[in-house]
Amino acid sequence: MYPEDDPTMIFKCSGKFELIDRILPKIVASGHKVLIFSQFVMLLNLLSTYLYNKGVIPLKLDGTMDQKIRHDNVEIFNNPDSVEKVFLLSTRAGGHGLNLQVADTVIIFDSDFNPQMDEQAKDRVHRIG
Repeated sequence: MYPEDDPTMIFKCSGKFELIDRILPKIVASGHKVLIFSQFVMLLNLLSTYLYNKGVIPLKLDGTMDQKIRHDNVEIFNNPDSVEKVFLLSTRAGGHGLNLQVADTVIIFDSDFNPQMDEQAKDRVHRIG
């Protein structure tokens, strides 16, 4: 069986997806809010489809999105009572100027070529000063 035949099977294509498939349901079920960063918008789209098929409603932020939609997604995620517990962000668009301290878990799905970009992405949650 190929993933295109059954989108819920996409996690079988990659070790990273298999790990997400194992840990993310436990993290979300225990009430944590999660940021997942990737360099690639196409990967964020795959993750979004995968999560929807698993019954998780993700929010997304990348450089291709309208500014209003980006702002609305941040506001929804920052609401402590929101049902959306997973926020998918591109490392470049989501790593600067955002305050997402309501999240307590950061997953860097694929590391950036510049390690400082990953550090800035993690700082969206772990603010210093």
